[in-house]
Amino acid sequence: MSIAHWDERLAAGKKSLRTRPGSLLLGSTGARLWADYVDPKPGFSGRFDFIHKVNIPLLFTVDNSATDSFEPCRAEWYPSHLFLEYEGSALHFTERKFITWDDCAVSCQTWTNRSGEDLVLRLATFERNFGKRGEAQLYGSFPIEHYSFDIDAVLAASDEALLTEVRLKPGESRQFVVAAALGIRGLDLPDRLAERAARYANRGDTAEQVFAEYRTAYGAWFEKAPVFRSSDPLLDRTWAYRWFLLRHNLADPRYGLLQHPLFYEGRSHKKSKTPFGKGGWEFSKLINLSVPLHITDARWYHEPTVSEGALNNMKEGAVDDGLFVCLTVDQKMHSFANFVCWAAYQLYLVHRNAETMRRLLPSLKKQVWLWKSIHGNERDELMIEYRHTRTGKEYQPSYWYFHNYPKNPKDPETYTHLKRVDRTVYHYLNALGVARLCEELGDPEAAVFRGIAERIKQDVLGKMWDAETSFFYDLHHQTDEKAFVKNIVGFYPAWAQMLDERYDGLIHHLFDEKEFRTKCPFPSVSADCPAYAKEGGWMGHFVKGRNGCVWDGPTWPYTNSIALDALAKESKRRDHRFDRQFAYYLREYSFLHFFHRDLNQPGLVEHYNSETGEPLSDEHEYNHSFYIDLVVSHVAGLSVESDRLVLDPVDAGLDYFCLDRVKAAGLQIRITYRKPGVREDSGIEEGYRLFVDGELVYSSAALSRVELPLRELGRGRD
Repeated sequence: MSIAHWDERLAAGKKSLRTRPGSLLLGSTGARLWADYVDPKPGFSGRFDFIHKVNIPLLFTVDNSATDSFEPCRAEWYPSHLFLEYEGSALHFTERKFITWDDCAVSCQTWTNRSGEDLVLRLATFERNFGKRGEAQLYGSFPIEHYSFDIDAVLAASDEALLTEVRLKPGESRQFVVAAALGIRGLDLPDRLAERAARYANRGDTAEQVFAEYRTAYGAWFEKAPVFRSSDPLLDRTWAYRWFLLRHNLADPRYGLLQHPLFYEGRSHKKSKTPFGKGGWEFSKLINLSVPLHITDARWYHEPTVSEGALNNMKEGAVDDGLFVCLTVDQKMHSFANFVCWAAYQLYLVHRNAETMRRLLPSLKKQVWLWKSIHGNERDELMIEYRHTRTGKEYQPSYWYFHNYPKNPKDPETYTHLKRVDRTVYHYLNALGVARLCEELGDPEAAVFRGIAERIKQDVLGKMWDAETSFFYDLHHQTDEKAFVKNIVGFYPAWAQMLDERYDGLIHHLFDEKEFRTKCPFPSVSADCPAYAKEGGWMGHFVKGRNGCVWDGPTWPYTNSIALDALAKESKRRDHRFDRQFAYYLREYSFLHFFHRDLNQPGLVEHYNSETGEPLSDEHEYNHSFYIDLVVSHVAGLSVESDRLVLDPVDAGLDYFCLDRVKAAGLQIRITYRKPGVREDSGIEEGYRLFVDGELVYSSAALSRVELPLRELGRGRD
């Protein structure tokens, strides 16, 4: 699939922030440089960030003598670039702008003078930050007070005259390429930055040639991703968007505490946009809560380094006792609950990266022991959460259940520490993941961690389950009294595959319109909870502001992905009786990726009104959930285990699909399906088929389950 195909499939017209209607968004990102937003004018004016949020207001623009405003203009957003066109009586202007992986902001411009006078053009930069001039280049810097690095920059223009003045005669057209290369002072030397900028601006190519070569380079990343197509354009476009989402949030600071590649939780933020300001919360850092969600999807990328990087960053940046924490390049921060050890094991199953996992295993073991030390207790294996923010689900109502949901949730006297379902299930998966890695790598402690996992499981099932209401609940940290609040995390034991027939009633809560089947499923707490608020806030008060995260009713992609995974696993456990419901909820989850449910407006934010589907936050391209794995594991039905491939697809109601270019356990895998009797021109043979290394190894007339030992599939595991 070419990058032109990706661009056209996800083209979005004008894409902007709700809270800044005049802004424009940019899909392309560098290893360190990106645009929070750009203004509708030539070049790079807006807010620009480097490694973290730094709010540079201007890299460069081109001033002209004909107009002060380029609005209204035509804006076309693509994953790889932004296209702008302005038509006025005095001039016609077009531009394609993008940020390259090597941190260059590039603008390919065409100016046409439609007036009867000379059109005067001049390159403009931020204040006096660019004081040194070279041949067709300007050298400058941006001091960054709140980080340990400052930024050096070099501007290059395809026409040196643009640095002073270019005059276009009436009727004349001219093209220019302007590039700004940014780097860390002292590490990225000015001569190297000048070389980077010159590769785009001073090579003598036309603007079209520069853009075409860049676009090919941008598209090369996607060539290492599996491809999926089906009879449902909603699933197809969501699949494409989710791969873009990973590429958009991929970063490689190579500085300070972040020496390895990682995925950010988002490039947008809840921070001030004051030039060079820093106040507020940002997602552009390593957040250990979201790392396993990223790995769950990115493990299907052909190169494991994009997933291994975050694990290496956390290992090398752990606090003194070895605990994985959130990281900026300068700071070791707090730690969130997460299932990173389990995600590492899942990554291993796909890539068989034994040496990497052998290096990581001691630090992964530490996470299990440290959680027991910090969050454990002497009576059982359940995990106590002392701060409601630390599972990433702040203001879940169960913390205030024992004080009848007071109006002021910030009063510490009305707040109860809880044995939490989510942290405990993560703990179970982490212990199990470590145990299985030990088994794979020949480590003698496998039985120790399997024993821990089994004890956790028994305590979850024995203490957190309520048979009368068929749900799993948080517990009072001292008395083990149940907090009878049906939080979305009550489905986590199903996701972790802890259940048998004694717990069959659990999954039905997802289908109840009075509980979790809201019009925009799944709410973060059941709609019958007294503290339920579809739009957030707490008991009528917006305690975290208009767009704040309050897990008492809104819908999060984060927990939707986990709940859908749980639903698919329960359907398979029970002879596929919930396939139809899974298909419905998967499509509803997919629609969250498109504003107004319009497939021509891709975008994902942090949380949504659970009744209307209205986006409650304004952080586009938010990367704190998984989706690709749901398609691979449940729609196509592929699971990779230690010694076998398992096919067990959920019937998602598709007439046909093809999952291709999958690399796992040393095998090249292709899975196809066409429903019997469907005569669409899909190019797919009838039935359900598995191809390994180009050869058909399994076929069935219908979707079906089968286990295939790797030893019988040639070079698997090698």
